[in-house]
Amino acid sequence: MFNLERDLRITTWIIDKVRGQETYAQNLYAALCNNDYQPQEVWGILNNIRWNCSWRAAALIIAEIRDRESADVWYGSGSGIKHRDLAGFVEESYVTPEVETDLNVIGWQLITRRFFDYPD
Repeated sequence: MFNLERDLRITTWIIDKVRGQETYAQNLYAALCNNDYQPQEVWGILNNIRWNCSWRAAALIIAEIRDRESADVWYGSGSGIKHRDLAGFVEESYVTPEVETDLNVIGWQLITRRFFDYPD
């Protein structure tokens, strides 16, 4: 019933952002890595429904949205970065304000947060 991956794959404007903006694609990949999300609907909250995925699964989601691009392009793309580099890439599990807002708009909220500060 509740599935963040499905919601990402059917939300046209998110698909457009992932396909059109490499930095957004990487930031969404990073946000999906090992974070817990919960649907904002009452049923999802009351039943403590959660969605999460591994780095590998997140890389596959982004690669498939970007028209079957290799998951290797994304897997580990944030490793070793201290919050972000000049290209705007962020560490795995880091959730940028833009991605968090977009996930909220499609009905999902971040339950756990590994990083508490946003880079400038």
